[in-house]
Amino acid sequence: MMDGPFKVGAIAAAVASGRTNAVSVAQAALARIGAYAAIQPSVWITRIADADVLEYARRVDARIAAGEVLPLAGVPFAIKDNIDLAGVPTTAACPDFAYTPSMSAKVVERLIAAGAIPMGKTNLDQFATGLNGTRSPYGAPACVFNRAYVSGGSSSGSAVAVAAGLVAFALGTDTAGSGRVPAAFNGLIGMKPTKGRWSTTGLVPACRTIDCITVLAHTTADARAIDAVLAGFDPADPYSRPSEDRPVAARRIGVPAPDQRIFLGDATAARLYEQALATLAADGAELVEVDMVPLREAAMLLYGGPWVAERTAAALPLLDTNPEAIDPTVRSIMESGRSVSGVDVFEGQYRLAALQRIAEAMWQDIDLLALPTTPTIYRIAEMRAAPIALNSNLGLYTNFVNLLDMAALALPAGWRDNGTGFGITLIAPAWTDQGLLDAGEAYLAAAALPPPLNIEDTMETVKLAVVGAHLEGMPLHWQLTSREARLVSATTTAPTYRLYAMANSTPPKPALIHVGEYDGAAIAVEVYELDVAAFGSFVVEVPAPLAIGSVTLADGSVVKGFVAEPRAIVGAEDITALGGWRAYIDALSRPSES
Repeated sequence: MMDGPFKVGAIAAAVASGRTNAVSVAQAALARIGAYAAIQPSVWITRIADADVLEYARRVDARIAAGEVLPLAGVPFAIKDNIDLAGVPTTAACPDFAYTPSMSAKVVERLIAAGAIPMGKTNLDQFATGLNGTRSPYGAPACVFNRAYVSGGSSSGSAVAVAAGLVAFALGTDTAGSGRVPAAFNGLIGMKPTKGRWSTTGLVPACRTIDCITVLAHTTADARAIDAVLAGFDPADPYSRPSEDRPVAARRIGVPAPDQRIFLGDATAARLYEQALATLAADGAELVEVDMVPLREAAMLLYGGPWVAERTAAALPLLDTNPEAIDPTVRSIMESGRSVSGVDVFEGQYRLAALQRIAEAMWQDIDLLALPTTPTIYRIAEMRAAPIALNSNLGLYTNFVNLLDMAALALPAGWRDNGTGFGITLIAPAWTDQGLLDAGEAYLAAAALPPPLNIEDTMETVKLAVVGAHLEGMPLHWQLTSREARLVSATTTAPTYRLYAMANSTPPKPALIHVGEYDGAAIAVEVYELDVAAFGSFVVEVPAPLAIGSVTLADGSVVKGFVAEPRAIVGAEDITALGGWRAYIDALSRPSES
């Protein structure tokens, strides 16, 4: 059961039957989280202490032993850090906003009561304002299957935690697509329930009137299991509504007219979408072309209309007293809401009501929509260069859903050659949540999608071993941090190298020379991972007689690293016996004993 990704149903069944216990599952999850921290340290904002996680697990085991039936027994899960967990800070990815709640959000209460085990609070686009995952002072989680690319947001850490196999499911939120976009990029199910189906008590609002808490999981069955626990009226939530379930026939599926299928040059996304439509049609569905113009007009209201003022209201005290604490892009969006007038609000509501009538008429001709979740994906560096425009592109097919009171289910639909996920989203009127899960399950069974590509085959990054002035804390380390290099490991080379302190080098630098197994030693190095473009710009700055070549590490793997031409050791001091550059620098700083 512990091989591969955690699955909700498998874990709950195994714990309930006694084939394993919650403590064992928690220990496995903790081990995975610890190992993955070296790969992506930005997944979590606050991790629950190991001892507290194990105490949660022991309580579950005790409840099982006492005969309780727990539908989520021992299932590890993550919580987006704009959702409260009692006693753990809620930051919304803004340290100056942080507070420690005395009570958990209603959804978190229900999950823990059902036997699920919280592992921590995950990273997000600050104040859930973004669809990309880069707008956080805690770092930018990246797509699990190609870390040069965005994870999607705002539920970035939640998506990565599930896709990387650290937890079985994670809570996210969704106002403009924040639970669907990261699901698509990471090959997950993203269930955005009907507004009010799940309580939002204990949620830091983005747009309070349309916010939804969501789930990211590996299977539709897992999403269904979470919905069974969370669906239900909450009188403490002013926007909660009594749940009802409406069937979905899924025989007439709305799709954009060909001239309205926008992929922004992403030919692979266009091809995968056509494959998804072919799968739906092969299962007997009729594909009906719909006009996307009214839906896109509704989508424009979210950021181009008065609803942006709700984001202003959500953080107004901080915006007034300490605006510099807010991410510049997020702050610019929030500031724009200050100019929204009461007239603007009513005019926006009037226009939305008219668009809702058009949407209602659309449902007379179709049972559900099947749209691309996003038109394309972007590299992290690209997103940071154009944070508003590219983020807006990601919401092309998602922004209208909550405003028009629809339910949505994001589903995997294949993989790009670069390893990133492409997805489709099934969308239907409010309260069709169970019907969408049925339709999604049928689609995935028919699609028989391949597994994700091997990460090492798809990573557009390079691992670089540094041995001297670029080590952490050394004078040239900034050349790595300025390129967002990620520390992979601190290790040693194979025992086939000698290390020299070069003469007349400013700042002091070493020369690593390969000499073979009979005269060499293991030398301490740090291994970093850089995007290909960043690596290229770094190499250009390496001065002779140093060079970048291939370095063999202690485990036998080969990475790029600093090497030196023979002239580098003219007049140099052999410092191999010290085992590394840091030991040499430390020795220089100690007073002489003579």
